[in-house]
Amino acid sequence: MTVSASMATCFCSSSSFSPPDLAAVHSPPSPSPRRLRRRRWSCRASSTGGTFDHNPLLQPPPDLRFPLRLPVQDGSSGSRLRIFSGTANPTLAEEIACYLGLELGRIKIKRFADGELYVQLQESVRGSDVFLVQPTCPPANENLMELLIMVDACRRASAKTITAVVPYFGYARADRKMQGRESIAAKLVANLITQAGAHRVLACDLHSGQSIGYFDIPVDHVYGQPVILDYLASKTICPNDVVVVSPDVGGVARARAFAKKLSDAPLAIVDKRRLGHNQAEVMNLIGDVKGKVAVMVDDMIDTAGTMHKGAELLHREGARAVYACSTHAVLSPPAVERLSGGLFQEVIITNTVPVPPDQRFPQLTVLSVANLLGETIWRVHDECSVSSIFQ
Repeated sequence: MTVSASMATCFCSSSSFSPPDLAAVHSPPSPSPRRLRRRRWSCRASSTGGTFDHNPLLQPPPDLRFPLRLPVQDGSSGSRLRIFSGTANPTLAEEIACYLGLELGRIKIKRFADGELYVQLQESVRGSDVFLVQPTCPPANENLMELLIMVDACRRASAKTITAVVPYFGYARADRKMQGRESIAAKLVANLITQAGAHRVLACDLHSGQSIGYFDIPVDHVYGQPVILDYLASKTICPNDVVVVSPDVGGVARARAFAKKLSDAPLAIVDKRRLGHNQAEVMNLIGDVKGKVAVMVDDMIDTAGTMHKGAELLHREGARAVYACSTHAVLSPPAVERLSGGLFQEVIITNTVPVPPDQRFPQLTVLSVANLLGETIWRVHDECSVSSIFQ
């Protein structure tokens, strides 16, 4: 597929998503000399510095640009906003800081010989709003423990507020009891983050909405859909040929919201019977995909078993092409083999979870959520509305 400006215009004009005029929100009548200079929010993906990761065979549209960095007017030392990164996804944290016109805070993280973690902030955060960017992606236990120790270090350093920015929230799938004597790990992790001293959590595309209720502190839940929708708007796909597919019944609400913003595209549902953890068996398809371009939407891709079996079913039912869209790409083995086997025209993900070079394949496109998270961080710091981003 190639890029077409006319088709992109067709897609964008029919989409209900339009970023708000943030200049009117963030431009006071008499700006303070210490006010941060930041960029106007855009859900466009990055194309420089390896943040819009793509294969040379799949070049990004020419209008997808990550803006040049804008510095803080009085230097980062004069700001009450601090951004620190753990070791899970430092590239995303750097992009977020770049969007805000800030330098990442200096932090020392090391491991002792027995594997214990040591964290020390290398600058003062007293009285500051601190945001810690650390997804709990694999290795989940290591990254979670690192986040907890970072929160504790900020609390003991007298930070005014501590916000745990968790682009990918691990253990979110263990959010309810399906069988006897099961744990609800999502609630346990929520308690750990709260007790460590976090005042707020910023998460992206939680596996289920009820996970928000597990926290006894405010949770800002943002969605990666605008980033993926903006990219799809640049594709040469006629809106009348698109059908959005939910890979299982549990994701119908997510797929319906995606289809509504994608030119009110029709919806199809894969009836999936799960045999066990990371095992799935597809039974039936609800809806018509014959001759259509099927866009499968899910919140995460782990082993890609659900996506793989769903794509096989869609091709059997006559789909012309299949796209896979997901916010979180965990890509546990054998996900790469399944996704690169020829069933998918393109696999579109975001960089909430870092994708190492050995997991790249020609059909993979990685979009950046840095601008989205950066704008959300600014609004939390500036005490503005976050939900209006998605209206």
